[in-house]
Amino acid sequence: MTLPQHAITEDDIAGFLVGNPGFFERHAQLLATIRLSSGHSGRVISLPERQAGMLRDKIKTLEARVGEMVCNSQDNAAIAAKLQNWTLRLLQATEPGDLPEAIVQGLISEFELPQAALKIWDVSPAFADSPFAAGVSGEAQAFAAALAAPYCGANTGFEAVSWLPEPELVRSLALIPLRASAQAPLLGLLVLASPDAERFHGDLGTEFLDSLGRLAGAALLRLRVQPGV
Repeated sequence: MTLPQHAITEDDIAGFLVGNPGFFERHAQLLATIRLSSGHSGRVISLPERQAGMLRDKIKTLEARVGEMVCNSQDNAAIAAKLQNWTLRLLQATEPGDLPEAIVQGLISEFELPQAALKIWDVSPAFADSPFAAGVSGEAQAFAAALAAPYCGANTGFEAVSWLPEPELVRSLALIPLRASAQAPLLGLLVLASPDAERFHGDLGTEFLDSLGRLAGAALLRLRVQPGV
């Protein structure tokens, strides 16, 4: 009885070539005779040419990735410098009552923000009549207390928008709770706003904004009612 012949498949050929790496060394003339599509123009080229083309494509991809990494590192360095300059402004504020303005104006100038504002509550009596401590409803305070992370997105009628000089121009905004740490009590709310609907979009990462809120919150502790006072 004759056994049926097993048809050779592409997998069989691939397995053979992988298992016999010296095949093309013994049959080097085959490399020049195998013709393949270039993969781009559609013209027919040799196997070595195709491999060289694939290698060039890989090199271009790697070059693009390296270029992207360099750009990202430059962007990160620029952001770090701006954050440092802003933090220095806060450290240089000698009067506690000057801190809210230093925070807001520093953010506007260093990060090229069109508008920014903040409100804090439960301040010591010496600052109770200050503009930064007035005009905040209980609803706004409750909303800020419920924020586990900064909000980024469209302006849907938030009370905080009314704290800005030109609320009618706001298309997107970030609402940042002010806390000295994740477990610390809420001090207030910082609002950053832009006429660009994409400046603070919903998919924006909030880690950096959270850091701004904590740095500002730590500075603003000087305005709070101190325990036992």
